[in-house]
Amino acid sequence: MDSKYDVIVCGAGTAGVIAAIQAGRAGARTLLVEKSGMPGGTLTVGGINYPAQFFAWGRRIIGGIGWELFRETCVVTGQPVPESTSTSRHLRVDAAIFAALADAAIIAAGVELLYHAMPAAVVFADGAWNLQICTKTGLQPVRARLLIDATGDANVVGLAGCELIRAAVVQPGTLTFGCSGYDANALDYAALKTAADVAIAAGELATTDISWRNDGPRALLQKHGHNANHVFSPNAHTSEGRSRTEVEGRKALLRMYRFLRRQPGLENFRIDWVCPEVGIRETVRIKGKKTIAASDYESGRMYDDAVCYACYPIDEHLNDGLGINGRALRPNVFPTIPRGALLPAGSRSLLVAGRCLASDRDANSALRVECPCMAMGQAAGAMAALSVRTGSDPEELAMQDIYTLLRAHKAIVPGDIGNPAGLAEAGAAR
Repeated sequence: MDSKYDVIVCGAGTAGVIAAIQAGRAGARTLLVEKSGMPGGTLTVGGINYPAQFFAWGRRIIGGIGWELFRETCVVTGQPVPESTSTSRHLRVDAAIFAALADAAIIAAGVELLYHAMPAAVVFADGAWNLQICTKTGLQPVRARLLIDATGDANVVGLAGCELIRAAVVQPGTLTFGCSGYDANALDYAALKTAADVAIAAGELATTDISWRNDGPRALLQKHGHNANHVFSPNAHTSEGRSRTEVEGRKALLRMYRFLRRQPGLENFRIDWVCPEVGIRETVRIKGKKTIAASDYESGRMYDDAVCYACYPIDEHLNDGLGINGRALRPNVFPTIPRGALLPAGSRSLLVAGRCLASDRDANSALRVECPCMAMGQAAGAMAALSVRTGSDPEELAMQDIYTLLRAHKAIVPGDIGNPAGLAEAGAAR
């Protein structure tokens, strides 16, 4: 590892991977630092391998590097590539192949990749960000002209001393797993619900171990464990809070396993695999130079500094088995994400990409999903590369310059879905 870079990206989830590839392809000397051993974050390590959503109202609204990796994964695995007429919100992708292709794209972009490492200290001095990176063999000092926080938890922004917003209650996480050893079509789900109610009353099981909505294990068993439980995850932006969440997730898994093995038709129930991490939906958000309110999101506000689209319903998962607070978007509404929501208040040469962008809780419940994170990651990577090239802060860049670079890398920028020429250019990679 060298000591000087143009751009350092912290976090290799769906936002950070795309940000690093974009910065590297645009000519910035880039380092990507990731705490785990695999790129993709929630899509891979968290097991939620259906990024939502590239399409809205019959049109593709997110393209660029995220779409490129998704499309390439489909081609490699023999999965049909969705067309613009697709109505599916959840397009599943092979997580292992996606991770391998992401590795290859990161390296091909000239990005230096460092797994099993995380920032320990962050200080802006002498016109650059000075970081201490905690590696398996000790602390390594590095410098960069521009820093992108794609940790999902605003860990770098917090280390830099910028203000964070912590909600009193956050959405629960999910520990995804795969299970088998039974015939899902032969089970008596009414009897299972009754047995679950007895076990819950006796303290042997929690509602959230087997369901989002206190309706028994039907969905869990029919989905074979995929994204079917809730795990309380307060303070999961810290190592202490995340440790408690991981332990609680596995305790819930064990309670679920013991309960189901006692039920008729599930005597041979088994867990085939489990994700190494609980998938986290919400931790903290930055205080940004702009904040996306739910009213702006749901009205499809076109910000004057919009850098990408997003289109997912309000989707707040509730604690205590109460289900989801969901609100669908009105037809033909295309929300946008402004540059200011990726800029921590009071900062320079610092960008955020991913779920911790500046937004209220309702808007954040829609913006946290993987496709918007990919799009804002590409926007952050483009702004970082342009800032290095011009010596300007990301806030000072001309929007047309940002759009030109994004379009050159096949992204769909705000305005393009109403502009046939822009769409043709953005869709050239298909």
